[in-house]
Amino acid sequence: MAYWLFKSEPSTWSWEMQKKKGDAGQQWDGVRNYQARNNMRAMKIGDLGFFYHSNEGLEVVGIVEVCALAHRDTTTDDERWECVDVRAVRDMPKPVTMKDIKANPKLKEMVLVNNSRLSVQPVTKEEWIEVCRMGGLDPAQ
Repeated sequence: MAYWLFKSEPSTWSWEMQKKKGDAGQQWDGVRNYQARNNMRAMKIGDLGFFYHSNEGLEVVGIVEVCALAHRDTTTDDERWECVDVRAVRDMPKPVTMKDIKANPKLKEMVLVNNSRLSVQPVTKEEWIEVCRMGGLDPAQ
């Protein structure tokens, strides 16, 4: 299993909107960055990701699961752009802020800290465990 982080502006697509999609999930559309698209192409069913509110909030608020492999993004006719579908798994009991992430020396190499503009990014297992711990979750559950 691999771990990821998905960024969304809550005014465009919020964690609450994601949760309302239920088990069917929602395509993670609108991504127009090759590196982010390639990250989605690498995803497998069952991979987990942090749902991160960008611009407003700047915090990890939930966990999503990849429920459909990369496919054409239906929001464009341009065949270069693909996306995966994700479904909400659970809330982060205590949202983990960017400020807290940056203050944690264990997370100094995290892509979120070093390339905060990338909308879909990998997360190492160690980073996953640490952010879950900070948010009050046991990552083994």
